[in-house]
Amino acid sequence: MDRKHASDFPQELLNLFDLYQHGDIDRRTFLDRAKVFSVAGMTTGMLFDALRPNYGWAQQVAPDDSRIRAERVTVTTSDAGYGEIEGLLARPAQGDSFPAILVVHENRGLNPYIEDVARRFAVEGFMAFAPDGLTSLGGFPGTDEEGVKMFQQIDRMKLLEDFIASVNWLRSRPDSTGKVGAVGFCFGGGVASSLAVRLPDLNAAVSFYGSAPSAEDAAKIKAPILVHHGEMDTRLVGSWPEYEAALKAAGVTYEGYIYPGAQHGFHNDTTPRYDEKAATLAWQRTVAWFNTHLKG
Repeated sequence: MDRKHASDFPQELLNLFDLYQHGDIDRRTFLDRAKVFSVAGMTTGMLFDALRPNYGWAQQVAPDDSRIRAERVTVTTSDAGYGEIEGLLARPAQGDSFPAILVVHENRGLNPYIEDVARRFAVEGFMAFAPDGLTSLGGFPGTDEEGVKMFQQIDRMKLLEDFIASVNWLRSRPDSTGKVGAVGFCFGGGVASSLAVRLPDLNAAVSFYGSAPSAEDAAKIKAPILVHHGEMDTRLVGSWPEYEAALKAAGVTYEGYIYPGAQHGFHNDTTPRYDEKAATLAWQRTVAWFNTHLKG
């Protein structure tokens, strides 16, 4: 099936698929509710296939790209977490010491899209570690659909401890400059903010359409914060003013952007929600943010 774009679908259908993506409804419920959107030549099954991820679209940096070194690693974590977490570590091919970035996935584990994001950061001169939050259950199962189901079994507080341990592991590596940032997408966007709350020595954080911490927690943040939201993602957009006020009150260096017409998940280039213009600008701002706060 040819690649579709968000503009090819009614917003109500995109919102319905968003509920499915977040595990709020199952596939059968999605297909049942999607019947009202089916048209001649486009069944509900075809709609589902058009909206689901195509991992092939995400690869911008191949695993064997000569500009980088990429490998699977296992990080030993704290007793408060799951004990260990596996993931992809990507670094520039040249150089001995790099600023580091923890790359946190959506609510479905370490899929090929997030692996590629880690490699993209390596091309930009960073050491990036993308952990798999499904490690304790055997790792990402190969499809987002199964990944979302598995993710519902995860204790997120234990997983946060594994992410914290991963930040500390990056900071202590001999090939790290000691400066570490965090970036996350959807679930991972919320994690990036949570890491800023928990780790006063985090050097920078970037949240792509992630949930905001409470005002009480936001007051604990010291790290510079960059936030991206899509205009059509009304629930999270609605939470931004309160988060911004809390950051401002805490004297935090921050920037926040709402991208016109963009959907939740607009940076994910495996689905029709991908918005090339918004994704490109948000990526440029993200790299610039980390250049300023991790390389400066």
